[in-house]
Amino acid sequence: MNHPLPPIRHNAAAHRFELTIDGALARADYHLADGVMRIHHTHVPQVLEGRGIAAALVKAALAHARGEGLRVQPACSYVRAYMKRHPETHDLLVDGMRV
Repeated sequence: MNHPLPPIRHNAAAHRFELTIDGALARADYHLADGVMRIHHTHVPQVLEGRGIAAALVKAALAHARGEGLRVQPACSYVRAYMKRHPETHDLLVDGMRV
C-alpha cells in the first residue's frame, strides 16, 4: 500500500527540492544562473525507491521553473528521461536543447 508523499520543500538556500521520509532525505539539486535552472542531480535513498519520489521532485522543480519564468537545462539523466516522457514540459527547455 502506497502512502501519500509528504510535501516537497523548496530549499532555496541549498538549491534543491527535497522531502524527508523516515529520516531519509530525497532531493533534486539545481544551479540557477541567468534565468536557467540547471537540474544536475536527483537522489532518492534506496529505502525510498519505487514510490515515485524522484518524479514528484522533478515535477515540483519544473513547476517552480514555470512559475518563475525560468528555462530548464536537464543535466541529470533522470530529469531528461522525465521530460522526454512529459512533452508538456518541453517548452521549458533552454533554446536548442532536446530530450
